[in-house]
Amino acid sequence: MQKFTVAALLASTALALACATPALADKKDRAQEAIAAAEAKVQTAESIGAGADAPREAAEARAALAMAREDLKAGHKSDSIAEAIRAQALADTAIGESQRRKDQAVARSQAAQQDSQAAQRDTAVAAQQQVLSAQQQADSAKQQADQANARADAAQQSAAASAAEAAAARNAAAVAAQTPPTQIETTVTTQQPATAHRATKTVVKRRTTAAVRAPAVTTTTTRVTQTTPN
Repeated sequence: MQKFTVAALLASTALALACATPALADKKDRAQEAIAAAEAKVQTAESIGAGADAPREAAEARAALAMAREDLKAGHKSDSIAEAIRAQALADTAIGESQRRKDQAVARSQAAQQDSQAAQRDTAVAAQQQVLSAQQQADSAKQQADQANARADAAQQSAAASAAEAAAARNAAAVAAQTPPTQIETTVTTQQPATAHRATKTVVKRRTTAAVRAPAVTTTTTRVTQTTPN
C-alpha cells in the first residue's frame, strides 16, 4: 500500500509540474493540465481510502476540483487554475492523513500482537510455576506421609515390645505363684570359756603353781526359718 501511495504521489506531482512547464502556454491549457493533475490526486486519495480516513479533506478536494472545472467552462481560467491547485493540496492532505492513520493502525496492530505474545508467554510461565508448585506440594505430602508411616511403625514396634514385656511379667508371676516357700535352717555356734582346775603337787621347796583355765566349748544350735515372698 505504501509503494502504491508513493507511486501515485509521484505521478500526480509529475502532472502538477507539467502544468507549469510551458512558459508560453495558454491559460486554458494550463487550467486543463491543473485540473487533470488535481483529478489524478483526488482519485489516488479515494483509491487508498482517504474518503474514510480523512473524509473532510477528501470532500473538499473533490469540491475544489469541481469548482475548477466550472470556472474553466465559465472562462475564468485563473480561478480554474487556483481551484485546481487547491484541490491538489487538499488531495495531498487527505492522502497524508489516510497514510498516517494506516500507519497508526499498523503500529497498534503490531503492539497488540506483541502484547498478546507477551501475555501468552506470561500465561505459559504462570502455568509452569503452578505445575512446579503442585509438584512441590505433592513431594511435601509424600514426605509427610512417609514420616507418618515411620512413626506408626515405631509405635507398633513399641507396642509389641510392651506386650512382650507384659507377657513375660505375667509368666514370671505365674511361675512364682506355683513355687512353694523356701525354708532355711541356720546353725549358730558360740564358744564360751570354761574354768578348769589343775592338780598341784607339794615338793620340798613348797612352790605352788597357779590354776590355769582350760578352754571349754559350748555349742548352741538355733533354727531359723525364712520364707521367701511370692
